Parts: sequence; structure tokens; C-alpha cells
Amino acid sequence: MTALRVFLVVLFGILVVFETLSLPGKFRYLAQQNPDDPLIWPGAIISIFWVICVQVVIVATWKLLTLVRKDLIFTEAAIKWVNVMVWAIAAGWVVLVGVFLWVGFNADDPGAPMVLFLLTTGVTVFGLVLIVMRALLQRATTLRSDMEAVI
Repeated sequence: MTALRVFLVVLFGILVVFETLSLPGKFRYLAQQNPDDPLIWPGAIISIFWVICVQVVIVATWKLLTLVRKDLIFTEAAIKWVNVMVWAIAAGWVVLVGVFLWVGFNADDPGAPMVLFLLTTGVTVFGLVLIVMRALLQRATTLRSDMEAVI
């Protein structure tokens, strides 16, 4: 669990650098090179939004690890944090599908739509697996509370 926490901190730090320095700098450069391109700033906003969605998942994962350490994983608090993860992934997925559709209808070669299709499929699978895991956690939480009531 310690290794996961270390890498969560590293990933969160990298994402902070991306959302505050790298992405705004890249899009500012693109805006200077192509001042008439109306999609640069929406692209920046969408990219930063996706980074924030990932950061929300990282924070929720950290909270779940804390609940595991305290032996409170089978509680409503854990389900709340899994729900936070599901909603963050759902929000990112909705925007990703919108970008995929826009690019798909406006692309002149299949490269970008195929990459976006792959990403959309991957995020969909991850989100659905998380929903199944949430259902398992809810069931285990119910069973644990029932066992505690009997004991």
C-alpha cells in the first residue's frame, strides 16, 4: 500500500505541473502560432478538465486506502468515495465522447478518431468495472453490517 501511495503522490504532482504549467504554456504557444484558431482555448479547458478528473480519482483512491488501513472499507464512507470516482470518470467520459464525436465528424484522416475511440473504449471499460466494484462493495458492506448485528 505504501508503494501505491508514493506513486499516487508522484502522479498527482505531475498532473499539477501539467495543469498549471505545461498545458497552459502549450496552448498559449499554439494561440501565438495560430491566432485565428477558435479551438485552441476550448482544447486547453477540456485538457485541464480531464486532468482535474484524474486528480479527483487520485484523491478518492487515497481516501479509500486510508479507510482500508483503518479497517473501515466496508462502510458508507467508502461507498461515498467510490461514487466520487464514478462521477469524476463519468464527467470525463461525457466530455471525451463529445470530443470523439466532434473529431470523428470533422477529421480528414482516421488517425485521431481511432485514438479517441480507443481512449473512449478504455475509459468506458474502466468506469463500468468501477461500477461493478461499487456494487460488490455495497453488497459486502451490507453483509458486514448484518454480521455485526448478529454478533
